[in-house]
Amino acid sequence: MNLKPTLVAMMIAALPGIAAAQAPDTTSTQRIDKRQETQQKRIDKGVQSGKLNEKEATRLEKRQANVQKAEDKAMADGKMTAKERAGMEHMQDKQSKKVARQKQDKQTVPAPTAK
Repeated sequence: MNLKPTLVAMMIAALPGIAAAQAPDTTSTQRIDKRQETQQKRIDKGVQSGKLNEKEATRLEKRQANVQKAEDKAMADGKMTAKERAGMEHMQDKQSKKVARQKQDKQTVPAPTAK
């Protein structure tokens, strides 16, 4: 009895499982990535509309970068745990509130004066 064809067939069948085990779990960060994108759009719109001044926008974008660094750190091992995901959600919730607060405060970009 020749076991070689059976062994080859088993190895081929196992390849997708091995590849999946090594691939990073990007599905766990899709929601986080989408929220990051939405936050950045909100900041950009606030700058365009004049609701955010340069200092506010810089501060908010720095916080966005901090959230991204935290996500990168959480994904360093290729997956994000439920605890890490909850922490990311909390960070993004805080950032969302800060963006809203800054856009709704009375500070605006002064209109250019005609000379």
